[in-house]
Amino acid sequence: MNNITKDRLATAMFWLGAGLVLLILGTLIAYIFYHGIKSIDWKFITSPPQSIRAGGGIGPQIFNSFYILILTMSISIPIGLLGGIYLAEYAGRSKMAEGIRVAIETLTSLPSIVVGLFGLLVFVNITGWGYSLMSGALALTVFNLPFLVRVSEESINGVSRELAAGSLALGATKWQTIWAVIIPSAFPSLVTGIIITSGRVFGEAAALLYTAGMSSPALDFTNWNIFSPSSPLNPFRPAETLAVHIWKVNSEGIIPDVRRVADGSAAVLVMVVLAFNFCARWLGRLIYRRLTAE
Repeated sequence: MNNITKDRLATAMFWLGAGLVLLILGTLIAYIFYHGIKSIDWKFITSPPQSIRAGGGIGPQIFNSFYILILTMSISIPIGLLGGIYLAEYAGRSKMAEGIRVAIETLTSLPSIVVGLFGLLVFVNITGWGYSLMSGALALTVFNLPFLVRVSEESINGVSRELAAGSLALGATKWQTIWAVIIPSAFPSLVTGIIITSGRVFGEAAALLYTAGMSSPALDFTNWNIFSPSSPLNPFRPAETLAVHIWKVNSEGIIPDVRRVADGSAAVLVMVVLAFNFCARWLGRLIYRRLTAE
């Protein structure tokens, strides 16, 4: 077999692998949309669920999913970025740094149910917060932080060292070089890691069962007092996310239209994740152009 044949065979294998991935993904999305899109309307998206009769919606669950995403990422992104900067620029290959990397890899492989039980012990019981959005957000932070630290470290290490050396040669300090040169150059990879982490937050259910809870109080969306139990902005209230709601209606099956609610909820979840990914990538490219003056 000559080199040209080997090259064509390898290229065909690469195209076949990519095609299989797209085929599996497209089949999965098409199946979810086929069964769920007919159940979606404005009432279904905005109204609260019904526990006894048919006709329930998923409005509070959608809001809870976005709210816990904001809480989680507002905690995870700064800590993950600072941890990645430390490992990439300051830690080097010391024993402590290697110990941190081993700990991060170990935490990355933890099942989400274990993180949920840890959150139940620490954030629910020890802190006294009970089942709440904050408990769920902190549990998801523990779950996602190792991945964010690793992505941040790899993104920063992928930046050309000549850029950093040129900045230092012009008289910039190390921190100025990191903030003004390295971070903007690593921004596309950082955005990709943040998008993947955000998608995991949307789809996570096991860790939230033991921390955020499986029910939500009746919410008054005209009440913006964050200390009120009925306020949607109260971070210390129980909250059922959309992924938890899908698991709950399928496992309990106490409503007559459980299939309709489950299929519609799954389709909405997929659409939200897709829309979030597209918007986040568009915003990431816009910020990258501003940072790099393209």
